Amino acid sequence: MDTASVSSPIQIAAAPPEQHPTGHLPTLHEFFSKGGILSRSSLSFEYRPGQFEMSKAVEKAFEDKRHLVVEAGTGTGKTLAYLLPALRLARERQQRVIISTGTKNLQEQLYFKDIPFLESVLSESGPLKVCYMKGRGNYLCKHKLYALRNNPILNGLEEIDQLHHIVAWEKTTETGDRAEINTLPETSALWAKLDARTEACLGQTCPDWENCFITSMRRKALESDIIIVNHHLFFADLSIKQQAANAPDAGILPEAGAVIFDEAHELEDVASNYFGIGLSTQRIDELNRDIESMLKAKDAYSSAIVNACTTLKERSRLFFSALPGEDPFAPPTPGRMPFDQRESFLEESGDTYTGALNALTRLEGELESLRNVEEATGLRKRTADIKHHLKFLLEVDDPNTVFWIERRASGGVRNLARAATSFHTHLQATPIDVSELLSTTLFDQYASVILTSATLTVASGTSADKSGFEHIRKRLGLNLGTRELIVPSHFDYGKQALLYLPPNMPDPREPDFQRKAIERIRRVLEITQGRAFCLFTSYKQMREVHDRLLAELPYTLLLHGTAPRHVLLQQFRDTPNAVLFGTSSFWQGVDVQGEQLSCVIIDRLPFAVPSDPIVKARMDAIETLGGKPFFDYQVPNAVITLKQGFGRLIRGLSDRGVLMLLDPRIQRQRYGKIFLDSLPPYRLTHDITDVEQFFNPAPAGKPAE
Repeated sequence: MDTASVSSPIQIAAAPPEQHPTGHLPTLHEFFSKGGILSRSSLSFEYRPGQFEMSKAVEKAFEDKRHLVVEAGTGTGKTLAYLLPALRLARERQQRVIISTGTKNLQEQLYFKDIPFLESVLSESGPLKVCYMKGRGNYLCKHKLYALRNNPILNGLEEIDQLHHIVAWEKTTETGDRAEINTLPETSALWAKLDARTEACLGQTCPDWENCFITSMRRKALESDIIIVNHHLFFADLSIKQQAANAPDAGILPEAGAVIFDEAHELEDVASNYFGIGLSTQRIDELNRDIESMLKAKDAYSSAIVNACTTLKERSRLFFSALPGEDPFAPPTPGRMPFDQRESFLEESGDTYTGALNALTRLEGELESLRNVEEATGLRKRTADIKHHLKFLLEVDDPNTVFWIERRASGGVRNLARAATSFHTHLQATPIDVSELLSTTLFDQYASVILTSATLTVASGTSADKSGFEHIRKRLGLNLGTRELIVPSHFDYGKQALLYLPPNMPDPREPDFQRKAIERIRRVLEITQGRAFCLFTSYKQMREVHDRLLAELPYTLLLHGTAPRHVLLQQFRDTPNAVLFGTSSFWQGVDVQGEQLSCVIIDRLPFAVPSDPIVKARMDAIETLGGKPFFDYQVPNAVITLKQGFGRLIRGLSDRGVLMLLDPRIQRQRYGKIFLDSLPPYRLTHDITDVEQFFNPAPAGKPAE
């Protein structure tokens, strides 16, 4: 990840949240208790002891300046449980609170649903000062728009049409958030030319700085009690501040007294991404494109700079094509490849690396000549950053870093048969263990950090740890003083859900597994009349099962990858008896309530691919320290993922349905008990007739046959 591209320093002095007119915020008891404010609200209320318990634990952690990790079962109402203590901390102690979510969906739910609800029931307490922030790439840069409008460099009628829409929208938008433009494709190449993400930001020297959407967002954040962000923005900002330790105004998030992470089970992966270093062909292409645009916009044509850009294009292509792995001109195989033979690569192809470095040095020097062009300063810095990252990726020897290569389809293209020009090569360095990084940059920097999710604990198995939090403590670097709390779900899983483990299934590694799996899936979908999620651990398996069942079932079958995720979800909600086939991104952060989703089917236990460079490096590190990689890393991560997948089913008190896991290892292998003990208390069956009776119960007074 090129962390430097996320934000440029904005010079606005830090300040505590703005003082409010005196307004009484209710105590937790006044709000959550039976007969309290919440029970008198428009919300369909049912007293939830777990919600009240969690809110008290959060407030006590704030008071005592302690960290807290909370597993709050689905239906707890955890957002209100942490929102009110956060508001009380900000209002009464003038300590700003940052709330970070795992998905934009939850971020939007907090800001557009939960906060307005709280504001309505706390109307006598004065206005709630809350703002909502996304990464800079979501916002329009006015300076870029005006420059492009005056000197359009566009590709085709589609970009011309998009520019007309953006120009008209810019005159009316208050936020500059691209999400407001419903007609703009997710993969718009034009937006990449106009967003506020790049290092080319001129800061206060920009003529449009006062009216800049980023400046406005930062000002609003400084005036707010609560700032709602997502994990990607939080860790991108944290990484920038870590790299710019002597620049207190780096980043865009202001100082805060506490941080709350909702969906905290994702933190290790997100932090690993943003504490790493990355370089791609796309990043170099964008640098060349922006230099070309700058020269045309400023009428500053320089043959020396143009020649330097041409040389960089040629040398960088030679370098990336020389990297080990697949044919760079053939469609890529999905997945990451290790790059652990850097020394031998430099011996064999060191000239391509030296050529790319020299081309960057030359371009950096040529850009230095444009001292009178403000935009050239940012472009020169970008060139220097790319050179620095390239040297790190090829020369730095860090035992806590794993190096790897991946070729990805550009613009989110999933059709791997596209031309080679549709792919970008990524060279990455990822920290193997982020626990120490998080300890020093996060947990030591904030008085209170609250971590919460419905899936944080793993059954102890053979471990002496009985709390279930041992895995998350080790992976994230939580100290022994961190408080822990498990709040059981508000749902009655024993009555609402049935877990069906079909008998006589072969091991997933056996050739007969897929055929037997298709038979079981078809039978259960006939009983449930569709209305199901079928979740898979790989695209290949998903497509094979989908294609086989397409002609055998009378229901609408929706396939992951054929449309954006939110479109597929809406189609699922709107289509009676639909079945959605999905992979990783549908295992979490998806909420479909009601009988439309009455079944979740999972094909295999979701173990991470052991040959993945990051997974392998982490398992090797655990083994080096005397641990058991499979039980200490693979099993806990798979347990949490399985809990997330099954968690799609029961989302409300009236929801009911069947869960089916086709992988027999959960019954046959020693580690299977860890999975079963970690799951909610579903009613378990191996009999298909129980599934039939669950959906077609016998009439009252008549025993089932």
